[in-house]
Parts: sequence; structure tokens; C-alpha cells
Amino acid sequence: MAMCLFLFTYCTDQPPASSTLETNAENTTPTQEELAKRGEYLVTIMGCNDCHSPKRMGEKGPEIIPELMLSGYPASQPFPAVDASHLEEGWAMFSPDLTAAVGPWGVSFAANITSHETGIGNWTEEQFRKALTEGKSKGLEGTRPLLPPMPWFNFTKIKDEDLKAIFAYLKSTPPVENAVPNPIPPGEPN
Repeated sequence: MAMCLFLFTYCTDQPPASSTLETNAENTTPTQEELAKRGEYLVTIMGCNDCHSPKRMGEKGPEIIPELMLSGYPASQPFPAVDASHLEEGWAMFSPDLTAAVGPWGVSFAANITSHETGIGNWTEEQFRKALTEGKSKGLEGTRPLLPPMPWFNFTKIKDEDLKAIFAYLKSTPPVENAVPNPIPPGEPN
């Protein structure tokens, strides 16, 4: 009797819902909207807004300025003088909104990654891939490496479908015109 019950249960069990979804997902190509939605999720959990979105102080601490989301260091914002005495000891510092960083590499500014041409609006997916997985500025060969604190090395093995989703989302963002300043090499006045 126990054997009959086991066989009945085993033979009539449906596969878990996640397996069915994975199979269905593999058999369909996501729409641009579905890709962008997945990309928005990935950008959110990966913390891209931490550095690429200007913030203002709110009741609960720093808050993203919605109309400037993902636009990088505000070009119109003056960069304050920095006491660099600790930088020689290996320390790094961030601007109050986390869109600029100072360290042994000099001063780096978070890039505009919105769909505007001053951001990634003119980029190809291949340029985005090269920037994110190889650390190439603007995703071009022969350019300077991306500077800290950009953790591009964490994305060297990103799945192709995740990279495509992130790119689709960023290309769908509202364009924000903001030509981020060039990095300042170590030892140069800011």
C-alpha cells in the first residue's frame, strides 16, 4: 500500500513552478519592456544609484534627486578643496552625495549613465559591455581605465542576459544633460 501511495504521488506531482517558469523563459525572447524592467531591478539591487545619482539631504538622510537619477556628478557643482594629507596613507574620501571620490588615484567623478548623449545615449551595447566587464572608459579600446570606486572587476563574469537588461533599462531612462568633469590626476589642484 505504501508503495502504491509513493508511486501515485511521484507520478502525479507537477514540476515546481520555478522550473516551469525557467523553461518558459528560455523558450521566449523578452520584449524590450521586459528587459528594461529586469534591468531596473538589477540597477537597483547592484547599488548603481549609490554613486551615479546625485542626492540631497532629507529627513532620513541622503535621498536621490529623482530628476537627476543616474546622471552622475553634477557638472555645475563646484568641487570643494580636499585635505589630502591622509590620501598618501591609502585613505579615500567621498563627496557628501557619493558622486565623487578622492584617493591615491586622484579625483574621480561618477559617470552620467542616463540615455542622454552626455551619458550613454550614443553608446552601443558592445561599448557598454567593454566598460562594464573590461573597465574601459566609454567602452573604447585605448582609453583610460575606469577609476575607483567603480567596481567594474565585479562584473567581468556578468551573464549576457543581465548585461542586456541593464543596458536596455539605462537606454530607457529619462535623458539628463550632464557632462561630468574629467578625472583629476593625483597631485593636480582641484
